[in-house]
Amino acid sequence: MKQALLDFWNPLFSARGEFIAGAGNAEARSRLEAWPNWPGGCLVLVGPEGCGKSRLAEDWAARAGARRLDPARPDAAVARSAPVLLEDVDQGFCAEGLFHLVNLAPLGRGVLMTARSRPGAWPAEVPDLRSRLNALPVVHLEATDDEILLGVLEDFLRARGIRPSPDLAPYLVRRIDRSVTAARDVVERLHEASARGHRPVTRALAREILGDETENLDLFEP
Repeated sequence: MKQALLDFWNPLFSARGEFIAGAGNAEARSRLEAWPNWPGGCLVLVGPEGCGKSRLAEDWAARAGARRLDPARPDAAVARSAPVLLEDVDQGFCAEGLFHLVNLAPLGRGVLMTARSRPGAWPAEVPDLRSRLNALPVVHLEATDDEILLGVLEDFLRARGIRPSPDLAPYLVRRIDRSVTAARDVVERLHEASARGHRPVTRALAREILGDETENLDLFEP
């Protein structure tokens, strides 16, 4: 009877690691560094899931001493005296509350929002909110590029205590979706497969869990 492996490590999705800077988030980092000198006191980070906008927003909030508010039930009065962070605003928000937050942003020295779509596409049920949404400064984050994805994979592998061969992370970069979520998920799958079969984490194991049928093509890859 095989002894079950005891896993005392925290869930991988709690691992943050070092933030990986790259071309895809360079403009966002620059605009966040310019705080509190944002036009109108607001900034919106827009990008797909897993592009790093939440991590950037969290780091800004810690640096600025910002209050995180629920977009669906915001206490607009907070914006009079403190910076404010609103995440995933396009997933649902209180129109009247957002209207007041935008108006009060210069007083509390900033409102940062994250979303997957531009403010111009958000519903505007309050008169004058549409013009304010259209005028919000927006910075787009690109889907995770090779440099960032490679660093994220290496961080997650280290967090799982995995010491892979040097070619594993570059191999995965070419074969998974370009997001932090995909990187996290593939490392979890590698960890589970390795523990289940008492096998080292190698490209061969990665091929199995990915169902990769391009093994022969690897002969021509660096």
